[in-house]
Amino acid sequence: MAIAKKWRWTEEYNQVVELLLAKAAAGTRIIYLPGNHDELLREYLGTYFGEIEFVDRTVHVTAKGKTYLVIHGDQFDVVVKHAKWLAHVGDSAYNFALRTNGVINWVRRRLGKEYWSLSAWAKEKVKGAVSVIGRFEEALTQEAKDSGVDGVICGHIHLADMHDRLGIHYINTGDWVESCTAIAEGFDGEFELIRWTKLGQAPAKKQKGASRQ
Repeated sequence: MAIAKKWRWTEEYNQVVELLLAKAAAGTRIIYLPGNHDELLREYLGTYFGEIEFVDRTVHVTAKGKTYLVIHGDQFDVVVKHAKWLAHVGDSAYNFALRTNGVINWVRRRLGKEYWSLSAWAKEKVKGAVSVIGRFEEALTQEAKDSGVDGVICGHIHLADMHDRLGIHYINTGDWVESCTAIAEGFDGEFELIRWTKLGQAPAKKQKGASRQ
């Protein structure tokens, strides 16, 4: 959706793509899962770009032998799926929040304060947003249960989290644009929520029983 409206490509993006292509050519398995922001790439599901595979979903097996459904998640967002005009409104609001957040954090840096996310704060505090997130988590965990896996790894709602509250291990990667979050698996098969803005401060929470921060 977003990539179709505004196309911007820098040399830094080229460097990232070249690095990934080189890793794939060297034998690293890389899978790309398009979402609502780059849904035009869904036309290429089942194909390869270099050695990078484009899929709608996949199953990841951890070093401990646990299985996880990996999916973007917008397929289970009622707003995106059935009311695209409203999703466009949401995109505009999110872009506004990003611009506002830039100003807020410029001031915070001047004051010696750490990074703070406006949209993440709103999602945590606004009752309607919390309700939507709860329904999203329920839908994804149910899909994982129906798929017979041990957990689900998704994104889409831009709110990083890990928990077992719904009877299955739910992991949301958050986003790299604003929250600067990612999920990594260690050699021991444990997952870690990485917050780039907090590296070098408190250690990130690990797999089981983690809650929203």
